[in-house]
Amino acid sequence: MQSVTRQIIAGVLTIIPLGVTAWILWFAVDMLIWIGRPATFALSGALRPTSPDLADLILEGWFQSAVALVLALLFLYLIGRTANAVLGRRLLHAFDRLVEAVPFARTVYGATQTLIRSLGGDGTPTGQRVVLIEFPSEHMRAVGIVTRVFPARGSNPELAAVYVPTTPNPTSGFVEIVPTSRLVWLDWTKNDAMAFIVSGGAMAPENAPIEWPDMPPAGPSILPAGKTASARSRAPRKAP
Repeated sequence: MQSVTRQIIAGVLTIIPLGVTAWILWFAVDMLIWIGRPATFALSGALRPTSPDLADLILEGWFQSAVALVLALLFLYLIGRTANAVLGRRLLHAFDRLVEAVPFARTVYGATQTLIRSLGGDGTPTGQRVVLIEFPSEHMRAVGIVTRVFPARGSNPELAAVYVPTTPNPTSGFVEIVPTSRLVWLDWTKNDAMAFIVSGGAMAPENAPIEWPDMPPAGPSILPAGKTASARSRAPRKAP
């Protein structure tokens, strides 16, 4: 029974990553099909006067989903090409100014756009934005991404706004304001940081320069025979 249990647990641990990956891919494909489905109805309506059989085929079950997926990918490709062109950048700039005229939409759109740009990995350690932060306590570390640096003013030190993503969903997390002197700057790309967070630390680069601070022993230690807990001495706590 122990051998059977071990094999079942091994099977569960094998199927969970596959299931999560399949679920994410299915969600993405379903979203693309939803985006492209109106175009399939428009294409079917345009072909119906000349090719009614082809128009009916386009609206047929799986074929409609396949056509919607292809049209959605083509649409996203054209959007990307347009966004990288000079005219496309001007149109996006005009759209940004239009959204800024709507108070609530301006807040949501601007915050979402800034967050996506900050988290977007480009394969380079842009300005060394990936850091280790003391979170959620002084003697623990979490991987974060610096989204903004506030310069020192008067007696106030230089501060950094650090976004600490959660595992396995990096789109939710915490925003911490930390002095830059308390951060450990990592030579990681944002892609490395996202892979580390989503995988729960299983996928990590080898270059992780973690200088761990001295700290008192946590929890009770094993006492020799005949000793009691009252005889145990505690190490003095160092000031941070």
